[in-house]
Amino acid sequence: MKLARAEQMRRIDLKTIEDIGIPGIILMENAGRGTVESITGFYGSVNKKKIAVFAGPGNNGGDGFVIARYLDQLGAKVVVFLLVDADKVKGDAAVHFRVIDNLGIPIRYIISEDDCRELQFDCYDLIVDALFGTGLKRSVEGHFFYTIERINKSNSPVIAVDIPSGVDSDTGVICGTAVHADLTVTFGLAKPGHFICPGREKAGTVKVVDIAIPNQIIVEEHFSYELLDKKFADKLIAPRALNVHKGTYGHLLTIAGSTGKTGAAILSCLGALRSGAGLVSLCAPQCLNAIYESALHEAMTVTIKGNNEGAPIIDDLQTITKMLAGKQAVVVGPGIGTAEKTAELVRHIYQHVDIPILCDADALNILAMKENSLKKGVNAARIITPHPGEMARLIGESASFVQKNRLQVAHKFAVTNNVYLVLKGAGSIIADPDGKIAINPSGNPGMAAGGMGDVLSGIIGGLLVQGFSPWQACCLGTYTHGLAADRLASKTPYGYLAGEVAETLPIIIHELLNNK
Repeated sequence: MKLARAEQMRRIDLKTIEDIGIPGIILMENAGRGTVESITGFYGSVNKKKIAVFAGPGNNGGDGFVIARYLDQLGAKVVVFLLVDADKVKGDAAVHFRVIDNLGIPIRYIISEDDCRELQFDCYDLIVDALFGTGLKRSVEGHFFYTIERINKSNSPVIAVDIPSGVDSDTGVICGTAVHADLTVTFGLAKPGHFICPGREKAGTVKVVDIAIPNQIIVEEHFSYELLDKKFADKLIAPRALNVHKGTYGHLLTIAGSTGKTGAAILSCLGALRSGAGLVSLCAPQCLNAIYESALHEAMTVTIKGNNEGAPIIDDLQTITKMLAGKQAVVVGPGIGTAEKTAELVRHIYQHVDIPILCDADALNILAMKENSLKKGVNAARIITPHPGEMARLIGESASFVQKNRLQVAHKFAVTNNVYLVLKGAGSIIADPDGKIAINPSGNPGMAAGGMGDVLSGIIGGLLVQGFSPWQACCLGTYTHGLAADRLASKTPYGYLAGEVAETLPIIIHELLNNK
């Protein structure tokens, strides 16, 4: 699903009005009617229900006036709370304001902080938030701030118009405060802020409503943001031909694990195998080889020297270099530690191996330790899959900074360092070197457990060797990884294991094939 930034949406609206000739007042009418249809679809009949509509001065408020009119005509007991003087309502919104005024729909004004002090909204069956639209960038202050706080303290279901007021539609950042909606009805196209935390937590269920923007206007626009969904996956997943063999689906080399962290290597290999990779080989020091061979019956092991902790080291480079022959990709990092000789090996592999490399976990910490580690002398793709803490170390900032600026951090780092990046977390962000962004909606809080990232590294690596491009592997791997966890969470909200997520992955792939 394509996602529109605020500037793009304004441009699309303007082209629809000026180039096609559909008046803005009609688009506003369609938005309001579509919102009410969504409300009745989610909450049933509004007849005799008490509904408060909060309207601001712009077009979002105009949408609110249309919504109030339709609700009134359906028998609801509507009250409009306008947060500006009537003479500040302009343009198309003013036309719809005059209509509800002429119809006698009650209008109450909240124009100062004093007007907010006694506000109580628990008496309403539903609340409609039409205060701000997608263009909000400044912090919410004054009586707007206190009104939103009162809305959030009510026990009434809240429907946000286009985006919850106070959420930056491009980034999901909260501008001081924001409405906590149960349902968000957005127009034409969904927005990035609907799916990036913390905006994602405020939006509730998101429904996109067609307001008659011509498809040719949408097609002409270039969208660099995308929401991963089943339609995206359908384009990539295809049934396998009958005359194939294990060599058809590639060979992945995994450099992972050490004493006490053998599970990281095992889970990464398991993710690759369950993604459909034809062959997986794991570099295993002699002291740990028996563990790996007993746990991974379907993977092969390559004996290396390793250090006293069983981690791969630069002394193993010759053996690893020989093993690279016939491999289509390498996963390096899960559970290897950051010892000096291990770090030397990781940096050499990153900078010189001429096939796609995925770096995760300790490999990322190693790359963060030394300046210019991300400079490489080959043209092969590099993929990194950091969680917020690892991302913070890579850019020299705090994890809280990363979490507050997830979209900007991912985009800048991928472009600057010519890497494919999966910034993990709620609403994982995938960024490519050309500035393209995908947001992953799958996954759940039960994934906050050890080993989940190890499985993901293997899944993406497994997809790489099957012939998917780095972008496709990152997006499809992250999306299906989350879907597998969602399947488990539908029965057990948390407490399921990373290995169980890997085991569930073939079921998800089967279902996607059946849907197709």
